[in-house]
Amino acid sequence: MFPEKTNFRSEKITSFSQRPSRQSRRSSWRIASDLPSSLRYAFQGLAYGFLSQRNFRIHLLLGAIAFGMGLWLELGVIKLAVIVLTVAAVLVLELLNTAIEAVVDLAIGRRFHPLARIAKDCAAAGVLVASISSVLIASLLLFPALIIRLGF
Repeated sequence: MFPEKTNFRSEKITSFSQRPSRQSRRSSWRIASDLPSSLRYAFQGLAYGFLSQRNFRIHLLLGAIAFGMGLWLELGVIKLAVIVLTVAAVLVLELLNTAIEAVVDLAIGRRFHPLARIAKDCAAAGVLVASISSVLIASLLLFPALIIRLGF
């Protein structure tokens, strides 16, 4: 339909006839019209994060271990809630990091751009800061109870 063009950097711009069909693009831009659709999209994002991101699975496993230790050590409800919130914060930031990486990759493709590197590095740094904080919080909450439980 449209001829193939090149931009000022001599990169090919695909014609509309080579792009995905209107039907396949329509579902990716659809706004959820009801709550079940919104929840389905959210669970699809959660499943994508779990299946494709190794660090998400690692954080989830370590968070489950920390929560299980909290239950075993019979921590109070507030301390368990703090563990849950810190683990949830790390998981949320991991999902946001994944989303930022996907958007940056979509925007620049296979080209290198220093701002893309900054965006990806800063998103990853946010996860790192939250992870380190989460380990410190879990240590402060779990170690005293663990020492008492083991009789030291």
